Amino acid sequence: MNWLKDEIKTLTEQNLFRSEKIIESAQGPHVTIDGKDYILFCSNNYLGLANHPEVKHAAISAVEKYGVGSGASRLVSGTSKLHKDLEEKLAELKKTESAILFPTGYMANVGTISALAGKEDVVIIDKLNHASIIDGCRLSGAKLLVYPHKKVEKLIDILKKCSKHRRRLVITDTIFSMDGDVAPVDEIQKACKEYDAMLMIDDAHSTGIFPPHKADIIMGTLSKAIGSLGGFVCGSKDLTDYLRNKARSYIYTTSMPPALCAAAIESINIIQNEPERITRLWDNVKTVKDGLKNIGFNLGQSQSQIIPIIIGNNDKTLAMSKYLFENGIFVQAIRHPTVPKGKERLRLTVMSEYMKKDLGLLIKKIKFIGSG
Repeated sequence: MNWLKDEIKTLTEQNLFRSEKIIESAQGPHVTIDGKDYILFCSNNYLGLANHPEVKHAAISAVEKYGVGSGASRLVSGTSKLHKDLEEKLAELKKTESAILFPTGYMANVGTISALAGKEDVVIIDKLNHASIIDGCRLSGAKLLVYPHKKVEKLIDILKKCSKHRRRLVITDTIFSMDGDVAPVDEIQKACKEYDAMLMIDDAHSTGIFPPHKADIIMGTLSKAIGSLGGFVCGSKDLTDYLRNKARSYIYTTSMPPALCAAAIESINIIQNEPERITRLWDNVKTVKDGLKNIGFNLGQSQSQIIPIIIGNNDKTLAMSKYLFENGIFVQAIRHPTVPKGKERLRLTVMSEYMKKDLGLLIKKIKFIGSG
């Protein structure tokens, strides 16, 4: 397998080799790396709940009662009361009849799409949908068609030509993970109703932050604003009953640990009882966007807590990320193939729990880069 060395060498020479920074503390506005303090601007812990005392207490209490591992898949002996309680909580949060849990968001997308669509069907997706959606489409064996990003008129053109297929499934992210813009869900839903298509939305980055959308299939994760781990799908009871019997990534894997269910339940309770947490998030987002726009950086079409600083050059993007890290700010460089060539960027994500001085330092250091 000497070819592996050659592949790694090629990635390194192209500045595309990826490595991990090891976090030595809990996820929060600040983290410790190699014994040093860094302000964290690339975490999906948007509401600061991953290290919330009450969330941790809920998880610890669950470990004491239920142990660590769940022991089996959901349909064997891996369903605890906490799994069912969380599913009920998620259905309430998303205003649907029912919900079903998966161990990760990736597994939720792959399992759901491949269960709902097959060789006689067509799946139509936004060009910038998450990789897990694309993988689910490929696994399903259905015909895959792609419409230009957020162009509903192009989606309608495709739907008009797909009446011969047994089922039509349209899928879109609600918040796009690299650009931070928001899908026109209401328009897409209207088109799906007119042309007898199912609509599935990926609510990963909006769950807990944005009001719930309406769709036939609502997928989301517990690993971002909720601060835990796991994926879910909400919809009708017929939908969740079907997925329990057909989604391979639900049937053939050990269920998520009960402690993570308890943590997620407590996080949702906090979100519902502390709306000021979301208000703080949007205040921080505005501060960052206003500061960066005043410097003159291209933030794309961001409408959310995800803020791309589009650089358009691989080496420069890496250099900027390195400079910020050397100055106590952790922001990752995002490169091809995650984003198209020429769209390389720093991907900022904002949390509700920053101090104003944290935001000020970020803007100050980025301004220095921009003027340098």
